[in-house]
Amino acid sequence: MATADAVLTAGDRNGGMLTARLSALMFMQFFVWGAGAVTLGLVMQTVGIGNLIGNAFSVGPIASIAGSFLLGMAAARYVSPKMLMVILHLLGGVLLFILPTLLTPETGSTFVWLLLGYMMLYMPTVGLANTIALKSFGDRTDNFPFVRAFGTLGWITAGLIIGWAGLSASPQIFRVAAVVSIALGFYSLTLPNVEADKPSDEGIVRQVLCVEAFGLLQQRSFLIFILCATLISIPLAMYYAYASPFVGAAGITNVGGTLAIGQMSELVFMFSMPWLYRRFGVKPLLLVGMLAWALRYALFAIGDGGGSLWAVYLGVALHGVCYDFFFVAGAIYTGTIATPKGVNAQAQGMLTLFTYGVGMLLGSQIGAFLYSQLPANPTIADWHQMWWYPAIAAALIAILFQLTFRDNSRGDHRMGATA
Repeated sequence: MATADAVLTAGDRNGGMLTARLSALMFMQFFVWGAGAVTLGLVMQTVGIGNLIGNAFSVGPIASIAGSFLLGMAAARYVSPKMLMVILHLLGGVLLFILPTLLTPETGSTFVWLLLGYMMLYMPTVGLANTIALKSFGDRTDNFPFVRAFGTLGWITAGLIIGWAGLSASPQIFRVAAVVSIALGFYSLTLPNVEADKPSDEGIVRQVLCVEAFGLLQQRSFLIFILCATLISIPLAMYYAYASPFVGAAGITNVGGTLAIGQMSELVFMFSMPWLYRRFGVKPLLLVGMLAWALRYALFAIGDGGGSLWAVYLGVALHGVCYDFFFVAGAIYTGTIATPKGVNAQAQGMLTLFTYGVGMLLGSQIGAFLYSQLPANPTIADWHQMWWYPAIAAALIAILFQLTFRDNSRGDHRMGATA
């Protein structure tokens, strides 16, 4: 049963103080990830374990699958989202303090294994943070994009601080992340005390296997959404892994600054999403997000260091549409489907499992295969050939979604609509 302090009042839901508290949550949540991830490849190359970069970038998707299932979904039955955030970020902060000591040629393999352990603690918190925000806002989910935008601000701020402090190639990036992780663990004690997923009369095995959450896939529309979300995460992984060397091959010297354009556009569209939701509804935004992926890679496939350099910049700038219109919209849609069943936290964990887990793991492997077909020092023409594959794939996924998806979660699925 819900306790008195577990039920948010209407005033708390709509107050500016709640929005500020949840914005701080998202800022720190993604600051931790950005601090440890943006320059990880450069750090590993600098300390002499560049041969393990591929393994290090594979642990995130693997952790999304295992960690989201065991901690983000199963544990959500027994522990409130708030307390899970406290436990996972405090434990994760301890591991982050240890990681720099293992960044040596002699202990490189141990570093990768401990990084896997850390990511298994971190990845479930992405879905948990979404759950806390969405449950706290109640029906006013049009506030969620504004709050989630502070996650992007956190990621950008982490990169700026790392660069300003001269730590881009230093193992100390993990200690910066550790400080904020521990701070977030303690800060989570102050978060709204939203309820854990509803208790179930199912047997323990069925609860641990999250049968009820996976049962949401019996709804045709949600099954199609999860399938398309998994598939569209494949080109997402390819962007994260290969955008920076491609931008460099195009003759752009300020690679980091150029890629930051994508994060800035993410902010712009994140702040505009409440109005877009009220105006257009869910399906059009999901579809535009997928079409943007196809357009981005088509632009990469024609962009070069000459007269078509504009296509590279435009492709990077489309990141806001690609990410916000699909992944932020998808988190809200998942909450809408899961709330009547009382499995919101499990469903968010399941979404993380399929997107950041299965989809990005497939994307990492497929991208690695396509990249292996390129010459040792690929020219811009070689890159063009590679980018056509995800461009065509994203277009086909968008067509599949348009033809098969029907949003029947509400009679009039408009974000923020009130009586």
